[in-house]
Amino acid sequence: MNLLISRYTEVRRHTTGLVQPLSPEDCTAQSMPDASPAKWHLAHTTWFFETFVLEAHEPGFAPFAPAFRVLFNSYYNGVGARHPRAQRGLITRPSLAEVLAYRADVDARMLHLLSTPGQDAALCALVELGLQHEQQHQELLVTDIQHLLSSNPMHPAYRSPQSVAADAEAAPPLVWHAFAGGLTEIGHVGDSFAFDNESPRHTVYLHPYALASRLVTNAEFAAFVDDGGYRNPAHWLAEGWDWRVAHGLEAPLYWQRVGAGWHQFSLAGLGPLRHGQPVVHLSYFEADAYARWAGARLPTEAEWEHATALLASGTAGRGPRTDALHPSAARGVGLEQLFGEAWQWTQSSYAPYPGFRAAEGAVGEYNGKFMVNQYVLRGSSCATPAGHARASYRNFFPATARWQFSGVRLARDA
Repeated sequence: MNLLISRYTEVRRHTTGLVQPLSPEDCTAQSMPDASPAKWHLAHTTWFFETFVLEAHEPGFAPFAPAFRVLFNSYYNGVGARHPRAQRGLITRPSLAEVLAYRADVDARMLHLLSTPGQDAALCALVELGLQHEQQHQELLVTDIQHLLSSNPMHPAYRSPQSVAADAEAAPPLVWHAFAGGLTEIGHVGDSFAFDNESPRHTVYLHPYALASRLVTNAEFAAFVDDGGYRNPAHWLAEGWDWRVAHGLEAPLYWQRVGAGWHQFSLAGLGPLRHGQPVVHLSYFEADAYARWAGARLPTEAEWEHATALLASGTAGRGPRTDALHPSAARGVGLEQLFGEAWQWTQSSYAPYPGFRAAEGAVGEYNGKFMVNQYVLRGSSCATPAGHARASYRNFFPATARWQFSGVRLARDA
């Protein structure tokens, strides 16, 4: 239990640390329906522990503020009414100070509960789920604030340029790694934490395939742009082409023409595009179009997990957190950048594994009900909290989502 208390304290402290560079105004604004204000992230992750842990396990439970049950419910229909997602930026009350007081109150009650002897394994598992949920929101908080700051014509930085990775202008050559395929198993294995959508472990058949040694770089994607890739429907899925035309897209999110060259808005503000870094903030449609233009394709999620397990022992392997908050260039020609740089689109639709069953109750709404009209991304990004990723992790977003650190690893038939 002491380890769980220490982990709870560390995760919660990291979330509040992420908002330290922000003003109260930064924390309240919402730049688009898919992004949430930082203040809402702070409150919702606290709401999770109050609603699912304290309400069920704290003697004499009383809510910190009854109205918060509606204000900070995200999508749990089993809990009750919800404030509309697209209107979270209108929640000017409670103030940021009140939300931080809410966090402090719930933290004190949680630590008291976890320090009480006799807590069972089910409670510990629920707390761990809440911590993993909060780590997901830590990444969303960072990507949401990047989108918000990008809307400001002053191009403000979240952090100083010195804290954002500066890479060489060139990346190592792309090398193909071939795999024989055949019958293999994918899905979570072992007693460590995993979300329900990573199970059950099951057998799949893979045709022989090859994966690129590294992620597609800014320079490589710029060649696609300069070759008219955004204006040639031959590279695009029909729905993707209609979406691109409707939104007038000509380049990845956060790219801007400055003079004769490309600049990119990052968490360090606006600066010249670094050619050797992985291209990020791509939708599935853009990633798929680039792969077609390059004479390749996107990997399936089974291919990605199979190759990762063979060449990287299935571990995240990124090492300690750097807080660079932008992807770094590859260094070699092995199977690089699997974790800690950019989420990698796969061509796999987000669907349940054979035998999947959602848990009972509101917590069961966590993943299963989203298994439609979304694609799986694998790996993790520079904004993913250290220790949160694993080979079986299944991230998922709609095909049009661009504001995450999402990039491309090419695949082809061997």
